[in-house]
Order: sequence, then structure tokens, then C-alpha cells
Amino acid sequence: MALIENSEEERLRRRAERIERMRREKELQKKRRQLIRKLLPVGVFALVILIVVIVVIVAVSKKSGEEQEMQPGNVAQETGAPEGAVPGETSGESVQADATATIPTPTPEPTPEPTSEPTAQPVYSFAVAEDAVTIYSEEVISTHALLVDVSKDTIVASKGAFERISPASMTKVLTVLVAAEQITEADLDDTFTMTLEITDYAYVNDCSSVGFLNDEVVTVRDLFYGTILPSGGDAAVGLATYIAGSHEAFVEMMNEKLEELGLSETAHFTNCVGLYDDEHYCTLYDMAIIMRAAMENELCREFLSCHTYTTAPTEQHPEGIIISNWFLRRIEDKETGGEVIGAKTGYVVQSQNCAVSYGTFAGGTPYICVTAGSTSSWRCIYDQVEIFNRYIPKADAQ
Repeated sequence: MALIENSEEERLRRRAERIERMRREKELQKKRRQLIRKLLPVGVFALVILIVVIVVIVAVSKKSGEEQEMQPGNVAQETGAPEGAVPGETSGESVQADATATIPTPTPEPTPEPTSEPTAQPVYSFAVAEDAVTIYSEEVISTHALLVDVSKDTIVASKGAFERISPASMTKVLTVLVAAEQITEADLDDTFTMTLEITDYAYVNDCSSVGFLNDEVVTVRDLFYGTILPSGGDAAVGLATYIAGSHEAFVEMMNEKLEELGLSETAHFTNCVGLYDDEHYCTLYDMAIIMRAAMENELCREFLSCHTYTTAPTEQHPEGIIISNWFLRRIEDKETGGEVIGAKTGYVVQSQNCAVSYGTFAGGTPYICVTAGSTSSWRCIYDQVEIFNRYIPKADAQ
């Protein structure tokens, strides 16, 4: 019994240390951003002054060099003075030139030292390709759609890609990204005890669920897989609570990540699950940016790419729970001209069936596809298959 209590104390201590470390890092980041805002006007002013000073120095140096190259005899001949005359004694022009050459060189003002703090520029951005087209096909039922060539950071085809939608459970891509950035791989074997509050949250809000029960001790790894594969609301809230201490604190971290990605003007989340809320929204473009960031995170890529997984045995589930990413399992035998590697689906009444997927095509060219407003989970898959086949250049799709 003492061993169990010590283990529980150690787990709680580690979690408290992690939360305190995260709090300090957030405060430090906030102070850095405030410092940058204060120094930015000074830096811009100093840069302008420096440029002006450099221009003056170059002009003065050039004129001074010309004076040095002019020998006394040559000056006398050019100005009409007697041979051997000293420059400056024969004409007002020479006196003026000599006076100019003696102007003291201004001292440049110091500029602020560079900082490693991220700027306000988006980490990723996608430009509209010159030959981009509007998605118009009777085989694409989704009301909103977007196809991005990740290798060129360009939008290949779209419709309604910049209109606000409810992202539903596509939200969980950001959930696992934020969580993955706060842990090490060793933390995946840590455990978390599910609570009645967490399981009731999934039940009351009619969320998809892994099936974890009250007081069930599960691994952090299972919370990650459970959040993505079956889109488990119980796993997502459990993961958020493990990382930040509460669901509410974790949502703050999610919105800070949106700001870091340059998406805060068009995206805002109120929960980590994807429940509908007037203040829970983004665009398809935003979701493509989030998906790219997630697929470039090693842990997130692992979770988003898994087809089937069995959770670790627990007292409540001695054989574990088998969970699947049904989008990947259903699309893997469809002809897309390539391979869909990772995906996350979602559904709420307001956005109907939606999905974001990441795939590679001939030559390994990566593409991201985001759709919303489809009429069923199967139709959502067929929409994306049609988009891959119709709008990816044949050279990439073969």
C-alpha cells in the first residue's frame, strides 16, 4: 500500500512540476512579447538612423577620396592658379571642398540585439497558385473544400476555404499538437486516472468515446491515440486535464497556439473536443495550417497516421480496447493516385461531416485536403477521393 501511495505522490509531484514549468514558460514568453513590442519602434527608428548615417558616410568618404587623389600641381592647373599653389588658397570652390572633407563623421546609434522570440508572422502560410481553380464537381458534395500542395505552399483548388465553419472534431488535431509539445516521449508511459467529471462530460455532450470508465488508470499514450482514432471526448478531456490541470487552462493554451501560428484573427476554440459553440470556429485554411504543423511533429504524426490500436490492459478492461481511425481504414482501398497518411474527421449539425487529411502522391509530393458540409461520413471520404483525382496534377497523381 505504501508503494502505491508513493507512486501516486510521485505522479502528482511530476504533474505539479510540469504545470509549474509550463506556467513559468508562458510568463517568460509573455514578457518577451511585451519587450519586443516596446523595442520594435526603437529598433525601426535606429535602423532608419543607421541607414541615413551610412549614406552620409559613403558620400563624405567618396568626396574626401577625390580630394586626396588631387595633387597640388593638378589642382593649380584645373583651377587656373599658378603652378605650385596650395589647394584652398586659389578659389572659393576649393575652400568649400576642403571644408566639406573635414566634417566629423556621425556616430551610429546602437540597435537592439536580435531576439529569438517568434515574430507576428505566421509559421506557415499558403499562397493561391496562379493556376488555382474553384472546386466545382457534381461528385463533391461538401459545401467547403480546400486542396493544398504542401511542397510549394500553394492552394491548388478551393471553394469557401476562407469562410468560417465549426471544425467539429477536427479540433482534436490542435488538441494533440498542443499536448505533444508539452511532453517528452518518456511521458507517454505516465498514467492518468479518469474521473466521473471527465466521463460525464463525454456522455452528457453526446461525444464519441473510447469507453474509459471512472477511476480507470490509463496511460498518456492511450489518451493520445484515444483522442484521434475513435475521436474520444473522454480521452481528449483527460489529455487536456493531464497536461494543463484543467480543461479550461488547456483551451487557453490552444488559443495561444493559434496566435503563434498566425491564426488568431480567424480561429478561436472554446473546448478541446470540437463541441459546437458560437465562439468555436476556424476556416478550412486555418485547419490546413494546423494539420501541417501537426504532421511535422513526430508524435502527432504517429497518432494521426495510426489505423488500428489496442489500449493497455486495465482493471476495467483487462484485454484493452481496440480502436480505429475509420477514415484511414475506409480510404486505403480507394484509388486516389497516392497514399493518405494521416486524417481526422468530425461531425456537428452546423458543419455536417468534415475531414482533414494529409497524403503523398507520385514522387512523394505532400498534399492536404480539408472538406466540410458533406452529407455522411462515407460521402466525406468520396468527396476527398474525387478532389485528389480531379485536382492534383496528373504528374503527381500517377
